[in-house]
Amino acid sequence: MADQCKGVREGRPRVCEMKQEITKVQEWLVVCLCADWCGTCKQYRQPFEALAAQFPQMRFVWLDVEDREDVAGDLDIETFPSILVAQGERARFLGPVLPQTGVLARMLQSLPTDAAAKPSQEQEAQELLQRLLRADDLQDVLR
Repeated sequence: MADQCKGVREGRPRVCEMKQEITKVQEWLVVCLCADWCGTCKQYRQPFEALAAQFPQMRFVWLDVEDREDVAGDLDIETFPSILVAQGERARFLGPVLPQTGVLARMLQSLPTDAAAKPSQEQEAQELLQRLLRADDLQDVLR
């Protein structure tokens, strides 16, 4: 039987393996929503990647919302960078963050570890998460 997982990049996790782990073990997912034209996003990318190394128990994804309109959908982002944080199939946070990794690190450290914790009530966040989990060709899975 052929392996159905598509490779992403050398040294990076395969997308379907990432999605299987996220949904199976209620793993945390941190997605930076940005745009290539945004100078702040360009400056934030390297620190965001470094932050991924500090939280090995979480999966980090960099998503250009203009290149991946199929995933971003009608999401109206007013401020970059914006972050989606999810646990398993439940979105916990969707919104802008200051482009300082210390801010995001503190937020991630304060997340409840209880899988029964209340998910985000925003339908927009849940819909974005479901589109991410359905996408089979994300290019920027960092960890």
